[in-house]
Amino acid sequence: MNTVLFTHVHMKLFMRITSLTGLLAFALLVGCATINRANNPPAGFTALFNGTDLAGWRGGDTFDHRKYLDMPEDKRAEQDAKWTEDMKKHWSVQNGEFVNDGNGKYATTTKDYGDFELFVDYKTVAKADSGIYLRGVPQVQIWDFTETAKFSIGADKGSGGLWNNSPGTPGKDPLVLADKPFGEWNKFRILMVGSRVTVWLNGKLVVDHANMENYYDRKKGIPAKGPIQLQTHGGEIRWRNVFIREIGTAEANKILASKGGTGFQSVFNGKDFSGWSGPVDNYDIQDGTVTCKPKKGGTIFTKEQYGDFVARVEFKLPAGGNNGLAIRYPGTGDTAYVGMCELQVLDENYEKVTKSKLDPRQVHGSAYGMAAAQLGYQRPVGEWNFQEVTVKGSKIKVELNGVVILDTDLSTATDFMAKSPHPGKDRTSGHFGFAGHNDPVSFRNVSIKKL
Repeated sequence: MNTVLFTHVHMKLFMRITSLTGLLAFALLVGCATINRANNPPAGFTALFNGTDLAGWRGGDTFDHRKYLDMPEDKRAEQDAKWTEDMKKHWSVQNGEFVNDGNGKYATTTKDYGDFELFVDYKTVAKADSGIYLRGVPQVQIWDFTETAKFSIGADKGSGGLWNNSPGTPGKDPLVLADKPFGEWNKFRILMVGSRVTVWLNGKLVVDHANMENYYDRKKGIPAKGPIQLQTHGGEIRWRNVFIREIGTAEANKILASKGGTGFQSVFNGKDFSGWSGPVDNYDIQDGTVTCKPKKGGTIFTKEQYGDFVARVEFKLPAGGNNGLAIRYPGTGDTAYVGMCELQVLDENYEKVTKSKLDPRQVHGSAYGMAAAQLGYQRPVGEWNFQEVTVKGSKIKVELNGVVILDTDLSTATDFMAKSPHPGKDRTSGHFGFAGHNDPVSFRNVSIKKL
């Protein structure tokens, strides 16, 4: 009887211990799952911070990435070593969080990125001031939005704005105050195509497809590729769930086309040359695309004429391909001279175009012979590019793949390539078209908005 009672009592105790052990094991598993869930990227994303160490990161500073890349390799390695040595004194990993003490060089990805979608969680303290550099350019701002001493420079408007943009420009200040109270985690979602940046903070849209200015030289676009940098400035900041997804050509073009499209009308139906004139027999139409036939050319143009307008077009180049956009073309003659201008459509590779060095006013996006565009933003040969052209009075602006590569006033042009006059540059209206030069350059999704 006593033996039975002893056994029964011990059996109940054993079951209770086993149950507690099971609960403890379950709790540990849940804890591990929570730790693993942090820094575990969603589908399609890559974790920039692995939750364990500083792999994939180097030290960095507010430094023009173009100049960094232009440094001799040994000097660049020497600079990296100095920055990284300093960085490691102030950055650590704590409980799966990337922690900075408020000092030191910035955490900078060793890899450069072009178009991307970025997720970042952060938590900071009162009076801290930080930010996220995109392609090495400052910055998506992180404020103490309660610090009255900085209200005069925008702290009261909250975090997420492109604070280094010029005063009054879109994106400099966030659209709404979206910061959470101190002690809580904030979540960024940042979308970048070209120099166009959209930012959500804690699920609220704070920057909408704004042009991010190049802090180092505002006359140039930001680099086509560059690192992600987490800035350190004045107080502890913790980061986690730093995930990135690189955006391909088709998606990038779709994003660009989705913005500001109100008022555009298609001027090419993708099936035939209805509404077009000129040597159309020199061009083919297939699958919604018009392509200049090899060893053919000439300017085909809309029957309708335009004064001030915005045109959108996608184009694809073969190696060495050459064509152009006819702007305010009179209908006859060489559009580069008798029209307002020919905007170059040209493979940046040049090899099939010429063996000699081109005049800067001949490169892609340039107003041929009059005003030079910036290089470095064209997609690889065989991929579709998205271009928007704004013509207003004597001014022309060209945005290629989300970056402004030309912004000029042709009324001020006096120095012409080869000293050739451009009698049509002051035209106030004309046709829009394509100026073929023997190469199978393709166009699609052609639309125009009258201003």
